[in-house]
Amino acid sequence: MAAKKGSLSISSENIFPIIKKWVYSDHDIFARELVSNGCDAITKLKKLDMMGEYQLPDDYKPAIKVEVNPEEKTLKFTDNGLGMTADEVEEYITQIAFSGATQFLEKYKDKTTEDDMIGHFGLGFYSAFMVADEVHIDTLSYKEGAKPVHWVSNGGTEYEMEEGSKQEVGSTMTLYLNEDSLEFANEYRMREVLEKYCSFMPVEIFLSKANAEPEYETIDEADLKDDDEVIEHIHEDAKMEEKENENGEKEMVETEPAKEKVKIKKRPVSLSDIHPLWTKHPNECSDEDYLNFYRKVFMDYKEPLFWIHLNMDYPFNLKGILYFPRINTEYDSIEGTIKLYNNQVFIADNIKEVIPEYLMVLKGVIDCPDLPLNVSRSALQNDGFVNKISEYISKKVADKLSGMCKTKREDYEKYWDNISPFIKFGCLKDEKFCDKMKDAVLFKNLDHKYLTLKDCIEANGGPVEDQNAKTDDQNTENKEEDKTVIYYVTDEIQQSQYINMFKNQGMDAVILGHNIDSPFITQLEQRNQNIKFQRIDADVTAGAKEEVAEEEKEAFQKKSDSLVEIFRKELGNENLDVKIEKLKDENVASMMTLSEENRRMQEMMKMYGMNGMDMGTTSTLILNANHPLVQYVVEHKDSENTSIICKQLYDLAMLAHKPLSPEEMTAFVQRSNEIMMLLTK
Repeated sequence: MAAKKGSLSISSENIFPIIKKWVYSDHDIFARELVSNGCDAITKLKKLDMMGEYQLPDDYKPAIKVEVNPEEKTLKFTDNGLGMTADEVEEYITQIAFSGATQFLEKYKDKTTEDDMIGHFGLGFYSAFMVADEVHIDTLSYKEGAKPVHWVSNGGTEYEMEEGSKQEVGSTMTLYLNEDSLEFANEYRMREVLEKYCSFMPVEIFLSKANAEPEYETIDEADLKDDDEVIEHIHEDAKMEEKENENGEKEMVETEPAKEKVKIKKRPVSLSDIHPLWTKHPNECSDEDYLNFYRKVFMDYKEPLFWIHLNMDYPFNLKGILYFPRINTEYDSIEGTIKLYNNQVFIADNIKEVIPEYLMVLKGVIDCPDLPLNVSRSALQNDGFVNKISEYISKKVADKLSGMCKTKREDYEKYWDNISPFIKFGCLKDEKFCDKMKDAVLFKNLDHKYLTLKDCIEANGGPVEDQNAKTDDQNTENKEEDKTVIYYVTDEIQQSQYINMFKNQGMDAVILGHNIDSPFITQLEQRNQNIKFQRIDADVTAGAKEEVAEEEKEAFQKKSDSLVEIFRKELGNENLDVKIEKLKDENVASMMTLSEENRRMQEMMKMYGMNGMDMGTTSTLILNANHPLVQYVVEHKDSENTSIICKQLYDLAMLAHKPLSPEEMTAFVQRSNEIMMLLTK
């Protein structure tokens, strides 16, 4: 063919700055684009072979070869796909608006499917100019009588094309790297990039360094393959050792037989796993397969709790594996990794349009060939279809979890403490997810036994038939006293005094110790109008106190008024809320209560960075009229020890309620020392 010069058919001379700085945010992504184009070309050639329009050689092995050359500052990408004629180079390379994959599909739309079309020529190819000052294409089409083509562009709008010298069907892209991108001529850096983007491409990918010293390996002759390059045959004599026989005589015994070995040129190892685990049917995969894949992809050697294998063909094609890591830290510090692929081509980590936010804590891979990607394949187009994919993933996770709760309850309970934060977060963010999970949310009681919400309601004497009723006008009129109260604790150590009182009454509570539990139980109350959650230190339950006899009420009231006056005076707080009760547990002298409404208000203010309410005005000091210390205060209000007893009772009650401030703790310790000194007198 005659040499030809021309201008690229583009609408603006600023196309290259746009490609370099806008279309692709990560410069190393050029490798993904060029390898994807090579995969695309190979896939097309195999399709043509299947349709009888081309016959592949018997020894054909699809492969993409990447060669770094630090001396010449070049990178080469070579595929043995269908190649291009001069006219096709004109169409697919110089006319950027066209896509080779689109054109190919249009021609064979009745004979093939779109699933295997990976890359685009056109704009994808031009990503090479992010790192190269000049790009050469050498290509030879599969078509009979086709002539090789050599195409050159230096990154402007001009190009040159002439007959080339390539002898094998396929294409080679040679990138002459610019000074800012010489790192990509380094073999180790390029390996890192290929492993990042191309670890699961459907074609084997081999990386080599130009002019590198050959490497060798020695194998058993029985393992020799037809395409191995043999350097020499090696005979290893049998190994003999002198040993005593049964008669006590020494003789030479063969310990290892003679071996025939072969020294060969080291076999190239593909960087891509062309049949990743997610492409297989779940029935073909063992637990060890899943664990090995997890370790390989995420470099995490802590075993995941369990996993979900997604495998869907209709109404869209989606495959993947989601792993549930051990989540035993605070929710805000959790960060998972979900890798998104399009036909085994890596797209990005954690694309929020596809992965629901509450599933970002998981680790896994999702491959969806139907994703509507933009030209750079690094972001999604706005599409209602994407929402359907997200909803499907959410549904499959909910189905898996609820199914485990029903059929593998023992295992599910083992996982619950680890997975509960993300499940509760999902319930808060997604109403459909919440609906599916309503019977699979567990609560751990004081005996560390797991209960469902239905179990909790039944345990507290409430009806269960309306537990999932949504809010409506009639439900909102439910009276507080008609609701089933579910008691909870947030800190088993801090609230141990209250827990002991509850157990002595034969009552139970659930443990809600995570920072997501407060908004979660608020949502549960909104969705279930016949229940309310209350922390066990919100009030003194009826079962924990004695009723005051009618004939004692007047005297009891006088005693109560006197105690309120004394404690307010000694503590220097005229607004202190003090309440006197006859508690059944005579070991409890004082305790604090804080109404559930006030507590949640404080938690909400804290969440939004606002100053909390003054605990002195919102909490109530409960004094046990049956306790000797409280009785002493009433009977000796003018004693020199009354003040120290009042302050100590208050701090002891507060200690069982919440941590003291540094100043309060200092005063408490000093006062405790004073009390012990009094005992020595």
